[in-house]
Amino acid sequence: MSQAFRIEKDSMGEINVPLDVLYQAQTQRAVDNFKISEYKMPKDLIVALAYIKQAAAETNAQLGTLNHHIAKAIISAAQSIIDGQYHDQFPIDVFQTGSGTSTNMNINEVLSTLASQISNEQVSPNDHVNMGQSSNDVIPTSIQVSAVMTIEKCLIPALTHLIETLRNKQRELNGIVKTGRTHLMDAMPITFNQELSGWEAQIHHASLSITAALESVRALGQGGTAVGTGINSHLNFAENFCHNLSQLSGLSFEPSDNFYFNLSCQDAIVALSGQLKTLAVALIKISNDLRWMNSGPLAGLGEIELEALQPGSSIMPGKVNPVIPEAVAMASVQVIGNDTTITIAGQSGNFQLNVMLPVMAHNLLESIHLLTNSCISLADKAIKPFKVRQDNIDKVLAQNPVLMTALSPVIGYLKAAEIVKKAYQEGKAIIDVAEIETNLSRSELEKYLDPKALTIGGMA
Repeated sequence: MSQAFRIEKDSMGEINVPLDVLYQAQTQRAVDNFKISEYKMPKDLIVALAYIKQAAAETNAQLGTLNHHIAKAIISAAQSIIDGQYHDQFPIDVFQTGSGTSTNMNINEVLSTLASQISNEQVSPNDHVNMGQSSNDVIPTSIQVSAVMTIEKCLIPALTHLIETLRNKQRELNGIVKTGRTHLMDAMPITFNQELSGWEAQIHHASLSITAALESVRALGQGGTAVGTGINSHLNFAENFCHNLSQLSGLSFEPSDNFYFNLSCQDAIVALSGQLKTLAVALIKISNDLRWMNSGPLAGLGEIELEALQPGSSIMPGKVNPVIPEAVAMASVQVIGNDTTITIAGQSGNFQLNVMLPVMAHNLLESIHLLTNSCISLADKAIKPFKVRQDNIDKVLAQNPVLMTALSPVIGYLKAAEIVKKAYQEGKAIIDVAEIETNLSRSELEKYLDPKALTIGGMA
C-alpha cells in the first residue's frame, strides 16, 4: 500500500511530505538526510521547546510584535505538546545538524500547522512561531530548560527518597556492629549505621553539588538569536521571555549576562554533567558495597541478605544474584560514558556557536533519567528490604585479630602484632590468645576488646 503525500515548499523548493503529518518541508528534509541512529530527540527536550515557543509567543504579543490572535493560537498549540500530545510528530535523528536547526524547525512547523488550525489563519513557522528567535539560542536554551525541569521534577525527589531510605535503614540497624574493611581486608569494627551514614553523606553531597551546578543553567541565552547580538529580537525580549517562561513552567529562569557565552560554549552543561557523573560514582560505590556484603551466601562475606527478586542462573538451581546493585552499577557506568561524550561535545564551540548540541541534549537527559530510576530502585529494592545475617557477623567479629589495635597503646605495637599472628596461625579468638600472652585479666581484655566500644573511637 503506497503512502499518500502532499507537496510542501520551503526556500529550497518543493518536497513530498506524508499527507497525515503535522510537520512541513524542513522537517522532511531532515528525516531524509539524517538516517544515522534509532535515537530521536528526547521528549523532555520537545516539552522544553514547547514551553520556549509558548513563552516567546506571549512575549512577542506583549511587546507588540506579534498579532495577539496568532500568539494565542501558538500558545494553545504549544500547550497540547506540553500536555503530551503529538510527540510522534518529532521524528528527527539525534545525529543531525550540530546546531539543532532541524529540531527547532520541526517544532516551528508542527506549531505552525496546529496554530493555523486553531486560528483559521495562516501561521508561519519562521515569521510567527520563530519570531525573535534563532535555532542558535533556542536549542541551547531548550537543553538548559529541560535539564532544570527533569532534575527538579525527577532527580532531586529521587535523591531525597534515597537519602530518607538510608536514614530509616540506619535507625533500623542502629547498634549492630560488624567488621570494618580497608583494602578489602579486616579492619577495626564499625556499626551498620556508621557505614550507611557514609553512603548517605555521599548522596547528600552529590545532591548539593547538582543543585549548585543547576544555578548556572538557569541563566538563559534566549534573545541572543544568531550570534549573541540579539539581531531581529526586541531589546526587552530576553527579560520578558524569562519572566514568562518562569511563570508558565513553574521553574526559575533569568536572562544570561552574556549571550555569547550561552551560544558559543556549553560550559554550564559540561559542569552539570560532571556533577551527575559524581553521583554515578557514588551509586557504583554503594552498589559494590552491597554486592560484597551480600556475597555468598556460604563462601562470601554473607553479612546481609538482599531481597530475592528473580532466579540467578539458567543452570544452577536456587542461585540468586544481587540484580539491582548490578543494574544500578551498569546504569551509572553509562552515565560516566555520557559525561565523556558531553565533555568532548563541549569542546566543539567554534567561534559563536557550539555545533554538537543535539548529542549533548540526548546524553544529558538520558543521564538524568538513568540516575533518577537508579536511585529509586536502589532505595526500594535493595537498601530498604535487605536483612542482616547476625550469626555470620558475630562469628567473624569475634575472630577478628585486628581488634588488637585497641591493645597496642597498652602492650606495645610489636607485642600486639605477635599476638595477632599467633591468633591467625592457630585459628583462635584474639581474646583467648591475648589472655595467655599478656598479664591482663579476662575482664580487662573484654573491656579493651569490646567491638561495640571500639566503634566509638578515641582513648579513655
